[in-house]
Amino acid sequence: MAKINKVILFNPRSAIAKYRIPNSILNIAASIEGKYEWAIIDGNCEADPMEKIESYLRTGEYGYLGFTVMPGPQLKQAIEIAKAIKIKYPYTTMIWGGYFPSNQPKVVLDSKYVDFIINGPGDNAFPLLIDALENSKPYEFIKNLIYKADGKITKTIKEDLLDQDSLPPLPYDKLNNFYPLGKFLGKTYLGEHTMAYHSSIGCPFTCSFCAVVPIYEARWKAKSAQTVYKDVKYIKDKWGADAIEFHDNNFFVSEKRAVDFSKLIKPENMTWWGMARIDTMDKFKDSSLEIIRESGCKCIFFGAESGNDEILGQMDKGGTQTGAQIIRFAERMKKFDIIPEYSFVLGMPAATPEQVQKQIDFEINFIKQVKAVNPKTEIVIYTYTPVPTEGSELFKQVQEQGFAYPQILEDWISPAWESFDLRKNPLTPWIKPEMIDKIRNFETVLNGVYPTVTDIRMNELKRKSIKLLSSLRYKTNLYKYPYEIKLLQRFWKYRQPEIQGF
Repeated sequence: MAKINKVILFNPRSAIAKYRIPNSILNIAASIEGKYEWAIIDGNCEADPMEKIESYLRTGEYGYLGFTVMPGPQLKQAIEIAKAIKIKYPYTTMIWGGYFPSNQPKVVLDSKYVDFIINGPGDNAFPLLIDALENSKPYEFIKNLIYKADGKITKTIKEDLLDQDSLPPLPYDKLNNFYPLGKFLGKTYLGEHTMAYHSSIGCPFTCSFCAVVPIYEARWKAKSAQTVYKDVKYIKDKWGADAIEFHDNNFFVSEKRAVDFSKLIKPENMTWWGMARIDTMDKFKDSSLEIIRESGCKCIFFGAESGNDEILGQMDKGGTQTGAQIIRFAERMKKFDIIPEYSFVLGMPAATPEQVQKQIDFEINFIKQVKAVNPKTEIVIYTYTPVPTEGSELFKQVQEQGFAYPQILEDWISPAWESFDLRKNPLTPWIKPEMIDKIRNFETVLNGVYPTVTDIRMNELKRKSIKLLSSLRYKTNLYKYPYEIKLLQRFWKYRQPEIQGF
């Protein structure tokens, strides 16, 4: 009898039109390459991913399914398909990885259609788990696992982060056999053929609103500049990539690595983007920032979060970031022609509704100060959504005010909770509907006066028209009922990068 030990790796749909190289499941594929046969199915590329998955399962050769699951849009396909598979193919073993299952293990495992969770990197955990299950060996001592034993959730200890240069190369050529790799190199603000790449994992900080913290626990490991360059150049030379989105949680932790990579990539004439912390990059030398810009870096995403130093403390932002530094750094970036993309988190918990409203008003005024010193600064606005960081003082405050997550997995794909995962509708008891209205209305007016440069479909005439329409509201703080601006944005299908990407 043939073994049922082949592996299906599934990337649930996360985008309607634009999608990227599925790096997370490609990493897992690399970990089992040469040991177990595998197939990749990308929900972004399939009209009917369930049928595609079943086409493999019907062969009787595939017994393991690995799903990567982020909060938000991916949950819908992940939940519906995982449930259907377990009903129809109960002999299969369902393994989930990603931020959602790692941060919400109880509701995932209580569903009874997910058997194991990879809690963090799966480079060792995934192949070791398959080995154990195939050979009927114990898996209790495999690191980075979460599973149910005797009705109780069991978490194994965390593994030290691996040397990223020692990991096997990602099997891009084999991915190309499943989907033409050029399909993943989409047109964006950065370039005609933009590739996604992870050059590091984790982050050395412990912000209490961040889903990265419970998984990586203030740890960070990166590939060397040379390894990153080698991978990027391979995709450029073979499939024509001309731009890079670095999806690292914090690309610029090391000034030396960032500069070394910039020197290597400059002759390739590629454009690129990454994420950083303001207090980290503000320590970079001017000469380093010049090299980074000259290498093709056009825009850098920064978690500004708040201009209020007390709120930054409440968030456990760590480091040395202050409100004054946020403004000063936005101004500093002008001379290097690098666009700073600042995200702000509004609606932090407070003792009274009046205090919450006061915080929101402060941040709105602060954002306008940032725009005054550097109008090119991109602004991304989120509403605070709690993250279950164990021991976090902020999460204790959240629970005390009556916030609770859904207890049934299917409830996470209701429209309200999907908006929660996109940090647009927090469903938190301390934020009142009128507060949400004010945040969203201000955002509409702000985006009217300063349309994002990342919306490549907006021509100069559209930009001037919507700015003219919105400017009076912006100058006079009249944010209520901006229906005329919303109508234009809807008609022109205005893109918000925090929801739809570049």
